[in-house]
Amino acid sequence: MSAIAEFLQTLPLYDGLSNAGLDRVVRQTRRLEFKAGDEVYHCGELLQGLYIIYEGCVETRDAAGSLISRLSSRDSFGERGLLASSLAATTANALTDVVLLLLPAALFRSLLADEPVFARFFTRPAPVLAPRNELATRKVGDLMSAAPFYCSPQSAVRQASEVMQEHKISCLGVVDEGRFVGIVTLRDLVGRVLAKGLDPQATPVSLVMTADPVCLKTDDLGADVLHLMLERGIGHVPVVDGGRLVGLITQTDMTRFLAISSALLIRDIAVAQSLEDLKWATTEIPRLLVQLVAGHNAHEVVTRLITDIADAVTRRLIVMAEDKFGPPPVPYLWLACGSQGRQEQTGVSDQDNCIFLDDNFIEAHRPWFERLARFVSTGLDACGYVFCPGDMMATNPRWCQPVRQWKRYFHDWVARPDPMAQMLSSVMFDLRPIAGETAFFTDLQAEILNLASANSIFVAHMISNSLKHAPPLGLLRGFSIARSGEHRNQIDMKHAGVVPVVDLARVYTLIKRLHPVNTRARLIAAKSTAVISYAGARDLLVAYDMIADLRLRNQAMQIKAGQKPDNYLNPYDMGEFERSQLRDAFVVVRTMQSALANCGVAPV
Repeated sequence: MSAIAEFLQTLPLYDGLSNAGLDRVVRQTRRLEFKAGDEVYHCGELLQGLYIIYEGCVETRDAAGSLISRLSSRDSFGERGLLASSLAATTANALTDVVLLLLPAALFRSLLADEPVFARFFTRPAPVLAPRNELATRKVGDLMSAAPFYCSPQSAVRQASEVMQEHKISCLGVVDEGRFVGIVTLRDLVGRVLAKGLDPQATPVSLVMTADPVCLKTDDLGADVLHLMLERGIGHVPVVDGGRLVGLITQTDMTRFLAISSALLIRDIAVAQSLEDLKWATTEIPRLLVQLVAGHNAHEVVTRLITDIADAVTRRLIVMAEDKFGPPPVPYLWLACGSQGRQEQTGVSDQDNCIFLDDNFIEAHRPWFERLARFVSTGLDACGYVFCPGDMMATNPRWCQPVRQWKRYFHDWVARPDPMAQMLSSVMFDLRPIAGETAFFTDLQAEILNLASANSIFVAHMISNSLKHAPPLGLLRGFSIARSGEHRNQIDMKHAGVVPVVDLARVYTLIKRLHPVNTRARLIAAKSTAVISYAGARDLLVAYDMIADLRLRNQAMQIKAGQKPDNYLNPYDMGEFERSQLRDAFVVVRTMQSALANCGVAPV
């Protein structure tokens, strides 16, 4: 297999193409090289095709010369122009010496028509390349800070200043018996208290606050915030609904909204010099998730961008480890499994990883790989990707083995599909290369898919295993919810919602020997091979989108409320219409599970 083919198969879009589609891409893609400072194309020029960065960094700027994005290895650019007039919408320049892969324009358009995965990817909105006035069209409720801090009119100025200092904020709402009456800012404390020599302890907030300030509602637009701030020279805007203070928008909030993007975070990660630098970047993930969800991006776009950050952190830690410990004694491949492998990470993620070693590995080499695994896994944990509770990590010697041993693992699991083998197979069928010798996995994946799908007993056991997670459906159109404990009256949107679909998609992939790892890509590929009917695939995709979107929206709401995100949701906090839709989605999943249990595959 060529280096280009190996590289493309590590990219989520291209590993979801049909075999014929991928072959066309590999045969027609051209390799181009540019020196640092070279112009790849100029705004308004006819585009040759879609550019994929193989090595190096590229920046794009609009017609006015304003920076749009900085891109690095595995990113692509040029699609905006190709999808519109075929003329470049930006100017692209090489920031470093770069190697690009050019997918010709004619092939790009042909793939849009022939490959559903390709078409869906490039016809969904891309947050990094969103219009520059996107802020102006966002709802105020999506822009405002978490639950606002406030004080009473009778509070002493000193007390108000202590609250601001403690929470590192620049203003407080002033609330009297539940009704919003004013706002007090740091500028007020300086100009109306200190500058006039008033006693902070004896002066009530009511004497220095701005009473009845101009306010906005949650369904107003970001443009309204900008207009108010610019026209009136203010830096704080209260958000009030029905006389009740529900939020505050500051200039800092607006700046943060404009500054955060997955591309910028990945750029910072790529040049990080310490673990502290990496930790700083990953602390931005919750805000990025809130912003992406607020922008009404599809769940597969949000989770892909969140996962890209985990991939970048992993690769940077590997580079830092090799700088620290020296070159590896034999070639290796670091892989992710679980949600990172499927590119479906959310605001709640642990780590699942392993290492494939070259078959020339001997035990004398193990200390080097133990140091590597410990360094990377400990670094991931420090960055918020907590240790896997099941020890499915490269630090476990069992999951750091030569390719020959990995082949034995899979052969043994397929030959003796006991419950442990089923569990391990489920995890390992979601493997995705992150860094290293990709060929170690590519060849093994094809071999194991052929082996497993040909063993009807193993397939039957995998089907049985996939039905262990049931949707939370109760009697009389209700939900099966926890009746006691920490999550009383709640649904586990991961294990009872998303996981049943993940398991179904994995089995469909196994039956038809399909290569995609992402759940949605698996369902689309399954539909195209008729392993499930068109109607069944359509309904299951809609159901999965509903469940996964709602899970992300719930996490975004938790983050905005200052809570740690989790996977639990109370369905009775939702409106009746949305609650009914969620239940219908669970019914579709259960129906597809029943079809798989009764027929081996869903009926055509």
